[in-house]
Amino acid sequence: MRKVIMDCDPGHDDALAILLAAKHLDVVGITTVGGNQDIDKVTTNALKVVEFAELTHIPVARGMGHPLVQPPLHAPEIHGETGMDGPELPTPTTSLHDSHAVDFIIDTVMSMDDVTLIPTGPLTNVATALRREPRIADRIPEISLMGGSLTYGNATPAAEFNIYVDPEAAHVVFTSGIPIKMCGLNITRQANATDVEIERIRALGNKTGTIVAGLLDFYKGTLKDVFGLTGGSLHDPCSVAALIDPTIIDFQLMHVAIELKGEHTYGMTVCDYRHIRGTGEDIVAIEGIRKGASPNVEVGLRIDTARFFDLLIDTLGQYS
Repeated sequence: MRKVIMDCDPGHDDALAILLAAKHLDVVGITTVGGNQDIDKVTTNALKVVEFAELTHIPVARGMGHPLVQPPLHAPEIHGETGMDGPELPTPTTSLHDSHAVDFIIDTVMSMDDVTLIPTGPLTNVATALRREPRIADRIPEISLMGGSLTYGNATPAAEFNIYVDPEAAHVVFTSGIPIKMCGLNITRQANATDVEIERIRALGNKTGTIVAGLLDFYKGTLKDVFGLTGGSLHDPCSVAALIDPTIIDFQLMHVAIELKGEHTYGMTVCDYRHIRGTGEDIVAIEGIRKGASPNVEVGLRIDTARFFDLLIDTLGQYS
């Protein structure tokens, strides 16, 4: 079973990513980073998830609360005052791991072989770990992240939230040489939990399914209020599904750079896809086009939404 560290900022969709990973992957740790809410709140939320899902054997380490350069930015308009509003969950009693998240990442990667990282929040922890101990870049086989976009943004017209919160950290990660799978907004908004999917989850009848349905009811409502969307976009579980079943998402190698200077494009993931054409089902590679910079990222192009939800809901049904 693949060993992974979940680096996250729970967050409704981060919670689902943890629940999906825990039944299919060897989650050796959860590290938290400020993003959807401040570091205290997202760390509390991570502990709430491991408690209600009976996953307290997984260590949780608190991480960076501030981006490398910019001031902190949060999204209470989406995730609520606690960062995971919805059902009332008990104050967690589980203790945090003694290590800081950055140290936890470094120590785990250096002491265990083949630990994959799944970042579903800003990349501050991962970038700081790479700066502090550059040798981990040669020991991490892959990063499967939720962030960026092939097309539009959500924090701004050009930039997706996780990258926009800490573009400088994203630049460190995207230039690290570690193989990266990028599940961006262009596919994650296709993983859209409507009333139909939420009722399928509620109908599971177990504690975890009931809590998740309540979380998605709240999340769906704020996305409608803020963006006019119908349903809850399950961004973060996509980066987990990509490792569990690599055929659910179609990826294309591209060069991806992080825009750090643009007045209107700061935080944009600039994807060079001049070597492909078409959209949707007809995307194909073009032979003979002038090459750009060497590819450094597998960028998600399409997701099989039906199979994604079957995987997610079947997994939630495995909880007691």
